[in-house]
Amino acid sequence: MTDHDDLLPRAEAVDRVLAIRAAALADRPAERVPLDRIAGRTAAKAVVADADHPPQDFATMDGFAFDATDPYPLELTQDDVFPEDQPPAIGAGEAVPIATGAPLPSGANAVLKREEATVTDGHLEGTQIEPGTYVYGRGSNVAAGETLFEAGERLSPKDAILLGDVDVEDVSVHERFAVAVLATGTEIHEGRAQDLDSSMLAGLVRSWGHDATYEGSVPDDYDRVEGRIAELAEAYDVVLTTGGTSVGKKDYVIRALGALGDVDFHRAAVRPGKPIAAARLPDQDAYAFAIPGKPVGAHMITTLVARPFFTGDPSLPTIDATLARDVGIGPAGFDYAVPVTVEGDGDPPEAMPLGHVDSRLQVYEETYDPSVLSSSTRATRADGFFITTEGRTAGETVRVVPYPVVE
Repeated sequence: MTDHDDLLPRAEAVDRVLAIRAAALADRPAERVPLDRIAGRTAAKAVVADADHPPQDFATMDGFAFDATDPYPLELTQDDVFPEDQPPAIGAGEAVPIATGAPLPSGANAVLKREEATVTDGHLEGTQIEPGTYVYGRGSNVAAGETLFEAGERLSPKDAILLGDVDVEDVSVHERFAVAVLATGTEIHEGRAQDLDSSMLAGLVRSWGHDATYEGSVPDDYDRVEGRIAELAEAYDVVLTTGGTSVGKKDYVIRALGALGDVDFHRAAVRPGKPIAAARLPDQDAYAFAIPGKPVGAHMITTLVARPFFTGDPSLPTIDATLARDVGIGPAGFDYAVPVTVEGDGDPPEAMPLGHVDSRLQVYEETYDPSVLSSSTRATRADGFFITTEGRTAGETVRVVPYPVVE
């Protein structure tokens, strides 16, 4: 057995994180918020349309409304119909002038653009059109009884458009998670090394729609590590620790989480960032994620594995780019996340591995070195990363995950 045979594949780690999220949301309190405050919030129950939208047919173009199966010429029988009007029905062979956004009269099923119409002595001629032309049909946007948002779905600012259109004024959402961020390490606690992770992690949590509080640091002393995590778990929904997740003599976090609750998994087959852990702390009704200390690796593994707990979304949208240099990898069996800068105006653009000897950050020559790179803070200047399980060759197309996707 190799030293990574027991690592959890990334996809399975994400599935477990989503299962932890489901358990956390199952009895989570809810509150109602207005539409201008739904961004980043999680729907506590499904939103179901109670009526057809639009409630009737509307014109999407200035022109003339009539039954498109009737032959020309058509008789104009009414004054212009405007959005505020409720027009009477029209009969066979009749047409009515209509403005954009106005309701179609009963008996009409299409709108002829004014530019394509000719009116002579009160009669309309024009191009041949089909029923439904320039018509926003009743129920074509939303049908009564249709589920618009599922319970557990994360909402965004644009969702206020649809919710407002179906006359929803506020939405039931789960309360935000209250998250404590705790740094571990004697060198950090005593001020001999900078804590580069906590601000980044707190910012990620906030960008994902939750509340984060930096709760300082704790030295590498087992009793103090366990005691501080226990205290924070009593006061917060989630404890996010940094450092102390590997297998060194002073890496106490995993042992402490095991004593306080159940470690769901420890170590995922992802580099950088493999010694991540997730735990449930039932006595405190809380959850914990233990994040490794190297800052770039901490960011990478948190966004790849822990993010779905906060957002419910494990997807990683990508853009295509042409790899600028060969990239070798180390031991097989890992997902390697390789930071890149996206350069040039080509289609696709060029992806330069940031850290490659030919890049602005010279960490490795050809074989990707995630251990060193995950400590190299300039690697944060990458535009994104691609994930690979094998070496890649210059000129290949790689799928780059832009950093805004995960932040």
